[in-house]
Amino acid sequence: MSASRRSGTTDELGPDEPERDGPDGSAGGSEGSAGGSDLLAALLDGMDAALCAFDADGVVTHWNREAERILGWSATEAVGRPGFAGWAVREADAEEVETRLMSAMDAPGRQVHEFALLTKDGGRVLVRTQSAAVRGPDGKPAGVYCAFSEVHAQIDLERSIALSEALFEDASWGVVLVDADLRPAVVNAHAARALGIGRTSVLGRPLGDLLAQGVEELESALTHVLAEGAPPAPAEIWVSVRTPEGERRRCWRCGFVRLASPLAEEPVPLGVGWLFQDMTEAKQAEQEAALLRFRTNQLHRAARAASECEDPADAATVHLDFALAGFADHALIDRVAGGSLADPHTDEDADAAGPVRLVRVAVTPSGAPGPSLLGGEAGLPVRYAEGHPALQCVARAGSVRADAGSMPAEQARAWAVGRQWPPDAVHALCAVLRSRGRTLGVVTFLRGAGRSAFERSDAVHAEDVAVRIASALDLAGALGSE
Repeated sequence: MSASRRSGTTDELGPDEPERDGPDGSAGGSEGSAGGSDLLAALLDGMDAALCAFDADGVVTHWNREAERILGWSATEAVGRPGFAGWAVREADAEEVETRLMSAMDAPGRQVHEFALLTKDGGRVLVRTQSAAVRGPDGKPAGVYCAFSEVHAQIDLERSIALSEALFEDASWGVVLVDADLRPAVVNAHAARALGIGRTSVLGRPLGDLLAQGVEELESALTHVLAEGAPPAPAEIWVSVRTPEGERRRCWRCGFVRLASPLAEEPVPLGVGWLFQDMTEAKQAEQEAALLRFRTNQLHRAARAASECEDPADAATVHLDFALAGFADHALIDRVAGGSLADPHTDEDADAAGPVRLVRVAVTPSGAPGPSLLGGEAGLPVRYAEGHPALQCVARAGSVRADAGSMPAEQARAWAVGRQWPPDAVHALCAVLRSRGRTLGVVTFLRGAGRSAFERSDAVHAEDVAVRIASALDLAGALGSE
């Protein structure tokens, strides 16, 4: 335990100070003095840093347990020695060490030094010291106290602090400290930018206020880390961030670590360290590449299967069936009445040709899944109203997209039925069937409400399928005429 040498003003710091006389010359306040001494001794011994003190003559007056742990010298062996010479410091270094330590008496603030001290068993320990003057009741320096720790421990602490500051200032990925209530407690600049809000505005707010989607998955991950610890690998979480321009969907690769207090005897969770990096562009590129590979394989497989069909019309439905996988829920083929439609050279020729009529020749079953069904033998045109997407596709000789939008379910059903499509269709993509410079018809792909709307990349794929279907229908027409 701590010990002190009863001399000089440094006795005020010692746990064994004698009783002081009261105003009448009798011993007074002995119980309070003893209690204060015991408290001071407990505080000194409970410090994480080693501490020693010297009086004005350089004699050791205090020595706590951490100093004993580092150097091996007990308080009984250390207190009362004149300086470190010959026992805690080599004789050759003693004068320099003592001069630098005692210089703190005349210097303002604290001084930091590094010394090589000797352990009781003869080893050497490099320590970093912080020393400052101890002042007496008159305000004059009466001694020096010195707190020291092993340099490697100090360096580890400084590295931890430096790492923490760097993460919250200069890191190129988001860092958020989330408390046990799943609310951000500290946020670095990168994370604040990713969340689209200021660093101070984020603090203490529920995650649901910061993210439009993905909150449940993120909170579930944070709760798991608090209860079970860090997961073995990063997790990819899709979220939607609110921005002035609207919601933006982002993919974050997240790592989690549980934070526990180093001061508690048992690990007490302080929260979770959440680190994330935006992987949206890389993830989208990966998904697009995988989708492109799948569609290319489907086109290849469809071509091989179609080559085995004796009837070119069957080959057209084979291409249609292969194209549906992962692309659409329904599909249908409309053929221009009369076989084909030549490109009019003038507006007068177009007027003379009259309105375009389309005959449905193939359709996928709207109930249970199965192969496409051929039809259209009667040659009856489909009742398409003016401005129908399929008619626009023929007129433009290019792809046309249509969408029910955000209308209620009943209106969306009426929208699909009015266009002669299955009732559950809400997204449509029409691709023109062209072969040998002629328009043969239209292939229409339909998606239900559970799928996203068709995009430009989907139109490119539909056009690839349309080329193959048109070739098969053209061949079927040629064979029929022969």
